[in-house]
Amino acid sequence: MRCLAVSAKIPWVIKYRPKTLSDYVDQEDAKNTIINWLKRFPSVDKKAVLLHGPPGVGKTTLVECLAHDLRYDLIEMNASDFRRSKDINRVAIKSADKISLAGRGKLILLDEVDGIYEKVDAGSVEAILELIKNTKFPVIMTANDPWSNQLRELRENVLMIELKRLGKKEILEILRKICSSEKIHCSDDALNYIYELSNGDLRSAINDLQSVAEGFGRVDLDLAKAILRRRDRELDPFETLRNIFGARYAWQAKITISQSNLDRDMLIQWLNENLPRQIQDPEDLWRAYDALAKATVYLSRIIRTGDWDLLSYAIDLMGPGVSFSIKNIEKDKWRWVKYNFPEKIRELSRTREQRELINSIASIIAAREHISRNKARTEVLPYLRIIFQNNPDEAAKIVLGLGLSDNMVKLLAPEKSGEILKRVKEYQKLIREEASREGEKKEKRKTVEKKTVEKREEKKTQATGLDKWWKK
Repeated sequence: MRCLAVSAKIPWVIKYRPKTLSDYVDQEDAKNTIINWLKRFPSVDKKAVLLHGPPGVGKTTLVECLAHDLRYDLIEMNASDFRRSKDINRVAIKSADKISLAGRGKLILLDEVDGIYEKVDAGSVEAILELIKNTKFPVIMTANDPWSNQLRELRENVLMIELKRLGKKEILEILRKICSSEKIHCSDDALNYIYELSNGDLRSAINDLQSVAEGFGRVDLDLAKAILRRRDRELDPFETLRNIFGARYAWQAKITISQSNLDRDMLIQWLNENLPRQIQDPEDLWRAYDALAKATVYLSRIIRTGDWDLLSYAIDLMGPGVSFSIKNIEKDKWRWVKYNFPEKIRELSRTREQRELINSIASIIAAREHISRNKARTEVLPYLRIIFQNNPDEAAKIVLGLGLSDNMVKLLAPEKSGEILKRVKEYQKLIREEASREGEKKEKRKTVEKKTVEKREEKKTQATGLDKWWKK
């Protein structure tokens, strides 16, 4: 009886969690992709995978099933375990090159990596990148939101695999199996209601089912409505775009923006990138871009004036304004399209180092000439580029005068950088030689002065009588 009591208290999400891949429902594309990647490891382009998808779709469970079926020892770290780089070094990196005691391979799981925060968890991303670089075993990470800024470098070094939200058929099938196993009567209306509340989150659906079943011994629609409440959840970028384009009413588009995990500026970029993919008719596309452009005008005015009353106009334009611009080919609203990450953001990340160098050069010039950095960047740098590209000798002198680095020289004159740096070394050699000569002259002067003083002192000691008194 005591064993039964303990068993009854086990959360159903754990009790009915899939143990093998055959138990794991749906996600066939993701399963096949990751299995093929594991079988080819280490002969793969990327030594790590980032599984991403909304909460409750089974990201962690899939990794556990893979470890079970493919006979890996699972080394698991969740968000609370790798807040600091030393934690990753202590657990994951030390495990990344050692065979387990049983002689089996290892599968390293870093769960919920989007829980890392740059300011608080300094060095964590760098430690993960070091782990990926040096590991002898496959590394799998999970994230609800893979598009956050702190994961930018990780995204460039991993294979991205998406797990889609489960459909109604799959979730209802799982809920019915649980009802049958627990010998509890569950009406179809109640299960449909639980599914609607879950928004495709299987974990939430199972928890809701258990909360009603354990309290009353049955699950019907009246009990479900009395006990359960709809959850507010964040929408990922792809859901956000689909809901905006597919909105039938203005309030649906506006609620989508309020529930999105994208801020307004990033949402503008996502819409800007994907409008041509969703909208085929040129006139509809023009209307959508016109609404989006006006939204950016309002957002700019908010920044300039601090008048947040304008925000409602910006939201109306980027939400309902974009959605209801589709008039000529209405089926475009619901046409399935594969959305792309904004190319502008991707390009900015690629050119970040270059932009940082430009800002550094501008800061050096601004401090030397007592002007603003913006003025140095817009008015001085263009002329500096011309000098560097046409007069290597003068450029070398400027490099020495401003103390510019080799990378800065390569940025200002890619083709002439070798010649300029060669001249810089020649001038540095001349400066060292001149300094050496000046040092030798100084030493000689010191030696002569020292000898003169010594001679005076010697004469003083040799003087006698009236001469001695006079010199004193």
